[in-house]
Amino acid sequence: MRTKNLSALLALGLVAAMGAPAQATAQAATRPSSAPSSAPFPATLQLPNGFQPEGVATGPGPFAYFSSMADGSIYRTDLRTGRGAIFSRGPGTPSLGMQIDAHGRLFVAGGTGGDARVIDTHTGRLLTSYRLTTGPAFVNDIALTQGAAWITDSTNPVLYKLPLHHGRLPAAATRIPLTGDITYGEGFNANGITPTPDGKALLIVQSNTGRLFRTDLSGVTRQVNLHGDSLYDGDGLLLRGRTLYAVQNRANIVAVLRLNSSGTEGRVVRRVTDPRFDVPATMAPFGDRLYLPNARFNTPPTPDTPYTAVAIPRP
Repeated sequence: MRTKNLSALLALGLVAAMGAPAQATAQAATRPSSAPSSAPFPATLQLPNGFQPEGVATGPGPFAYFSSMADGSIYRTDLRTGRGAIFSRGPGTPSLGMQIDAHGRLFVAGGTGGDARVIDTHTGRLLTSYRLTTGPAFVNDIALTQGAAWITDSTNPVLYKLPLHHGRLPAAATRIPLTGDITYGEGFNANGITPTPDGKALLIVQSNTGRLFRTDLSGVTRQVNLHGDSLYDGDGLLLRGRTLYAVQNRANIVAVLRLNSSGTEGRVVRRVTDPRFDVPATMAPFGDRLYLPNARFNTPPTPDTPYTAVAIPRP
């Protein structure tokens, strides 16, 4: 994901209105979220220096898992205290988007490594890994729906499908070409992915064009009507009911969209920002918060570069 549930919490404060960005419609306003002065859980989480966080997943329990683009390690944080540690050592290639299934298995997209792997969140043990492609790739983000894991590739116009029959991990992935309206170009293409509200298809954001696509399970894409709006630099996606949250990473924005049930049409109803944002890549929910890792793509990474993740009230 680049350009990329569970307990009740106290409210973190209201967002205040700001002027709408150029790409927003008249109905969409950008609002800053206020960092709370006090809260039962920390609102800013310190991650290891040099970690280069990208993906995040939450649960089971009050835990968040952050992936490293530096070496693929997974860092687990206790959201009650903000303390954490390396939970699973990486393979030396990046880790990006992540999802946790009902069995407590963490699915991890492997970026330029061209792979995906599955980790047991109870033990940190690697359960299996999948070689998705042998050529240039940017295996980016993951959605779990319709009895499978669906994985985007920002370099190649394909989806990788891991069928999960009765919860069993497959021996290999299936490669599904993306056809229809989406056209790959320079830069980062298909990025964040999430189910449609009716659960019958997938939504994929294309970072370099700002377009959102409804993608059926055979890979046929149709551009979602956003009524002239754009999700340029779109990264992680999160669906709750018919509300879609979309991180626009370099803009330091979370766009909030209202969709129809089939996911063929949507409108940006607001945009939220926060002074602590530093190119957030994606988000994961916990209670009434969203947790976002600051990928800091505009900052040259060094072993001493500091990184954080921040919590905002869910808009």
